[in-house]
Amino acid sequence: MPRPNVSFEFFPPKSVQASFRLWDTIQTLAPLDPTFVSVTYGAGGTTRELTHEAVTALNKSTDLRVAAHLTCVSATREETMAIARDYIKSGVTDIVALRGDAPKGEDFAPTKDGFASSIELIEALKTETDATIRIGAYPDSHPEAGSMDDNIAYLKRKFDAGADAAITQFFFESDTFFRFRDACVKAGITQPILPGIFPIEDWTRARNFALRTGTKVPAWLEDAFAAAIRDGRHDLLAQSVVTELCSELVDGGVEDLHFYTLNRPELTRDICAALGVAPKAALAQVA
Repeated sequence: MPRPNVSFEFFPPKSVQASFRLWDTIQTLAPLDPTFVSVTYGAGGTTRELTHEAVTALNKSTDLRVAAHLTCVSATREETMAIARDYIKSGVTDIVALRGDAPKGEDFAPTKDGFASSIELIEALKTETDATIRIGAYPDSHPEAGSMDDNIAYLKRKFDAGADAAITQFFFESDTFFRFRDACVKAGITQPILPGIFPIEDWTRARNFALRTGTKVPAWLEDAFAAAIRDGRHDLLAQSVVTELCSELVDGGVEDLHFYTLNRPELTRDICAALGVAPKAALAQVA
């Protein structure tokens, strides 16, 4: 099996203790030579400043290629583009452009003088910056899409607006990704689509997150984790299931895997090791 390229998603810390966990996560995973790492926004833009701080700190104190999440939520166009320009000025060349989630319990509505969609944000980024633009994609279809055809058509519109690559929402079966990839090719999408991988640190949490985001939860996986939790084998099953998923993807021609680490590096590291992704060099410095 060929060695896949890997990339990792982190979220910005909200406390001193969380800051230590983030830097521990980076020190654990940086030696795996990721293609890039990304830093998320919270729902409703709640971690905008924290994301900015984490991105700029990572970019300054490491050799990692850092991608900053940027959303359309709770900011005007000018405020959003000012953040993007500041990133470019500071040397951050990659942006993950997303519409973003509304504050909890609310439906998305554009901010006054704000971007109404990710397409508008992508178009502005393409016009006003030279950033590499990554976007979201949904193998199980976006919860707000009327159909899978609509889901893929909207993804193509984002690429046509100037996006360079996509990262998918996580999924549990390789066939889900392969069907989606084939449909994208049929629709004329030629840009890279990276599968998003969710290491299952906690099955209950993973399942609940999947149900909220429209990710299908196969019955066999529910049954397997119910038995594993009962028998005290949760972690063993999690590593086995996710490693097998990644192996099937790589065997099917996937060259890049993007891991949603939740700032917990151990399972991601172990899965990468099982895939032949070994440390290349120690992280030189962390501020």
